Amino acid sequence: MTPFAIGRLPRIEFGAGCLARLPGLAAAYGRQLLLVTGGESFTATAQWDSLEQNLRERGCTWDLIRIAGEPSPEAVDDAVDLYRDHGIHVVIGIGGGSVLDAAKAIAGLLKPGNSVMDHLEGVGPELPYEGPATPFIAVPTTAGTGSEATKNAVLTRHGVDGFKKSFRDEQLMAAYAIIDPDLLASCPPDLIAANGMDAFTQLLEAYVSTRSNPITDALALSGIQAAVEGLLPWYQGESGTAAAIGQEKMAYAALLSGICLAQTGLGSVHGLAQPLGSFFPIPHGVICGTLLAAATEVNIEVMQLRVPDAPALKKYAAVGRLILENPMLDDGMALAGLIEMLKDWTVRLRLPTLSSLGVGLADFRRIVAHSRGSSMKTNPVLLTDEEVERILHQRFV
Repeated sequence: MTPFAIGRLPRIEFGAGCLARLPGLAAAYGRQLLLVTGGESFTATAQWDSLEQNLRERGCTWDLIRIAGEPSPEAVDDAVDLYRDHGIHVVIGIGGGSVLDAAKAIAGLLKPGNSVMDHLEGVGPELPYEGPATPFIAVPTTAGTGSEATKNAVLTRHGVDGFKKSFRDEQLMAAYAIIDPDLLASCPPDLIAANGMDAFTQLLEAYVSTRSNPITDALALSGIQAAVEGLLPWYQGESGTAAAIGQEKMAYAALLSGICLAQTGLGSVHGLAQPLGSFFPIPHGVICGTLLAAATEVNIEVMQLRVPDAPALKKYAAVGRLILENPMLDDGMALAGLIEMLKDWTVRLRLPTLSSLGVGLADFRRIVAHSRGSSMKTNPVLLTDEEVERILHQRFV
């Protein structure tokens, strides 16, 4: 068995209603809190009202930061400058992946007080992070990024010279991840589709990653099974128990996707998501969802042509048999079934083409040139520029 290592994980609290544990967990660190949320979606709910009341009963006071869209380095630095002298005992992120990433970065820098640009991978001086970090509690309200279980905060600067880079260190890992599927009830269909495909992409790419290991393989397959069972029923708005089960399964799948990606790295979809999300204002999950079928098909075709004994081919086939619920399928049929299912999901989840998202053919060369980051390095096969560009062409129109 190839040697492997598993990095730090948060204490995980999973289950309907477990948000009620947050006040007690937070108060154990102290009474001065910094809450980071998104727009108005959570603070307009009865769950927010109950949380406020319970925090007050514990003697807690707090400041509130709202993160609209993907967080920028400037937004993190502004928050650190504003709150570094407030004696914050714990930072709580309640929201989607962007909110959790912002909260994670803020928690990491409140005590050191320097700019996040000092630590972003691939830009600036890339100084080692020495900490200490302020304790951080992650409460996801969407099922997609798995940020509650990762040590990296992804920050974005949009535009021609834009970037999407990570501030990454084990000290940034959440002390607690509180995953309450009830918090997903208000997610609209387009968000369910994008975030769900982000989670599924992370699970599949982690499973076939060159850094995968037996533990992450087991978790990834469990998450893939949950996503196959939960995503479409939840997206299609099935009522009652079916919707609740879908929410729960996708909350679980997203959590496992974060655990897996943090240990193994990802693949070509996320390699392309970095420049696409930097150069164009496209939500990360939308990029993942629209590219996954094409990227999987290209990976499989290239391995069949150049490295037919690649272990990842067997893994892709295992996923095909799992989702088709037919353990007797040969590898060829299983691989074809996996690609067909992913293409079917792309249509049923109404994932847009690249051209409809404002990407032009003239942009392809620049996108490919900037796709060779860490995610592409753990793709199961080394793709040429022409093969990477073929992925983009498949999803252009």
